Amino acid sequence: MIRTALAIGLWVPSVLAGTGLCDSSPEGQTAPPPLHVAGNHLEDGSGHVVRLQGVNIPSLEWDPAGDHFHASLDQALEVWHANSIRIPLTQDLWFGYFKGARAADNGQAYREQLDGIVQKIAEKHAYVVLDLHWSNGGQWGKNVGQHAMPDDNSVLFWKDVAARYANHPAVLFDLYNEPHDVTWDVWQKGGEIDERNDDPARGLHLTYHSPGMQALLNTVRATGARNVVVVGGLDWAYDLRGILDGHALSDNQGNGVMYATHLYPWKKDWSANVTPLIARYPVFVGEVGTKPWKPGEPAHENVYTKTWAPEVIAYIQQHQLSWTAWSFHPGANPCLIQDWNYTPTPYWGAYVLEALTKP
Repeated sequence: MIRTALAIGLWVPSVLAGTGLCDSSPEGQTAPPPLHVAGNHLEDGSGHVVRLQGVNIPSLEWDPAGDHFHASLDQALEVWHANSIRIPLTQDLWFGYFKGARAADNGQAYREQLDGIVQKIAEKHAYVVLDLHWSNGGQWGKNVGQHAMPDDNSVLFWKDVAARYANHPAVLFDLYNEPHDVTWDVWQKGGEIDERNDDPARGLHLTYHSPGMQALLNTVRATGARNVVVVGGLDWAYDLRGILDGHALSDNQGNGVMYATHLYPWKKDWSANVTPLIARYPVFVGEVGTKPWKPGEPAHENVYTKTWAPEVIAYIQQHQLSWTAWSFHPGANPCLIQDWNYTPTPYWGAYVLEALTKP
């Protein structure tokens, strides 16, 4: 694991925008040095190359209280030696919508809980990637989950989140979890989305407007936040080819953009979809993982093979990519841990633990 020189930093929180609330994060916390994009990698203010290497800790996207979150943080940071944590969030929970109703505090408890989590990570001199994981297709309190693209409510989410954590040295913003099934023009510039849910039993058919990724980036920058922004490609944040084909985002007011890919066993052609971008832009493997292989099954019937985990970690290390493995939760596959004793899964967690703790 590559380690870099870290400095102590102070962050003064911004006043919330767009909510009418004035609650803010604790002041005066220590933090790692702020990052910026330099060519195809991240650097701190002293010119040291920084690689984000860590895990995803899910649950705040589906549970406003989280699930074993602080214990998981302790394990990930202190035992697994992660220097970065990606945290999936939901725009509905951010504003207090849960199971069709709105909390009396309009989400203040959820936001304050995240403040404490961010502070805890920063005090360990690690970084946190705040990920807009689930949206709502433009309807608050309804259709909450993964959608093809962010919607106009996602703009309100990023106005508030970016203002709250503007220029926090430990915080990066991941604009939308896994864009898919749109053109690169719509990905970049937005447009009308006609989305049919993949689950026939739900029969969900949504139409909504998406602002596109450039507009979300502009929203973040309009708050004064210069934090590094993460932007996932298409095909569920796997395919990055369009970035080199005229769809790179413009960022003249911040510390730069890092493009995200998610690597899973069924995403086959890394050399075409990911590798060409690495020479020009920083690439962040925001999610990566595998389920158990099935010994004895023919290879063409089983995408989960015993060799996949070491192969994908070798690819990440060969190209010195930043990465956060999915997932540090025993119930959110692919799992890094088997239980709340944090026993690594032999098919995935053991490999990640070794990679993160290796000198």
